[in-house]
Amino acid sequence: MTSHRFPVRVYYEDTDLAGIVYYANYLKFIERARSEWVREIGVDQRAMKEQRIVFAVRRVEADYIAPAVFEDDLIVETTPVSMTPARLLLVQLVLRQDVVLFRSEITLVALGDGGKPLRLPDALRHVVADMVK
Repeated sequence: MTSHRFPVRVYYEDTDLAGIVYYANYLKFIERARSEWVREIGVDQRAMKEQRIVFAVRRVEADYIAPAVFEDDLIVETTPVSMTPARLLLVQLVLRQDVVLFRSEITLVALGDGGKPLRLPDALRHVVADMVK
């Protein structure tokens, strides 16, 4: 399996009164990393949107393991794990050096007009098929 790595620096605005990263901000970090991963594997989300197809998160499972704090340099690692014609399962880790701070399993789907479920776009399925073998 091929993993994508995306750097994130923790800014003051990412933290709560205790000085640690506010829990919802991990979801923002992994969203940015997924967007960059999709771009890097050659899937054009603007073209998809023009065709009235968008990605949506169907399910999130999140484990908060250890806190990140102001000015930490983090890495979000995105790894495709499995895929069906309609769903893609990713594991996303947030790491400080080699220490896992946050772990998530994300199920992505494709939606069309009115939120109608669609098969994942061919461009995505062809590229990811080689990654999850």
